[in-house]
Amino acid sequence: SILISEREDNPAGSIIVASMEGTRPLLVELQALTTPTVFGMPRRTANGIDYNRLTLLVAVLEKKAGFNLSSQDIYLNVVSGIRLIEPAVDLGVVLVCASSFKNYSIPKETLVIGEVGLTGEVRAVNLIDKRLKEAEKLGFKTCIIPKSNKKLLKEKYKLDIIGVSNIKEAIQAVGLR
Repeated sequence: SILISEREDNPAGSIIVASMEGTRPLLVELQALTTPTVFGMPRRTANGIDYNRLTLLVAVLEKKAGFNLSSQDIYLNVVSGIRLIEPAVDLGVVLVCASSFKNYSIPKETLVIGEVGLTGEVRAVNLIDKRLKEAEKLGFKTCIIPKSNKKLLKEKYKLDIIGVSNIKEAIQAVGLR
């Protein structure tokens, strides 16, 4: 809870993702800032996430969801200086970039989990039950997860769990379209 405790308001370009550190779930805030580029070539900067992963996910967001980010500088930061290497945060990266670009706040009580493929599909992640239990414990209300993970859930949660199969469905689920 310390990693997300200073997130009092609900700004555009902010989202919470669930990552695993070994077998322990960590809920971490991602922040993105998109702004029109002043140079001919847009700049991409990633702090806490692999730069190449960011550029790949931005390309998927452009191609599969129709966001025109080719004239936007994109700055992505993982709050608290944590380095995330797990692909389960991909969907959070996509949605936080879209949130900043549209200047739309994603609901504060929403957690996002999912790997994103090159065709825009949202792929299953491991240890989904541990991630959801942690979200429930920290007071989240809604979780957007891969549809294939939702089908396999064994337990009941006090969460509104939304299963998505691609990034377009995820964008709609958070109200960006």
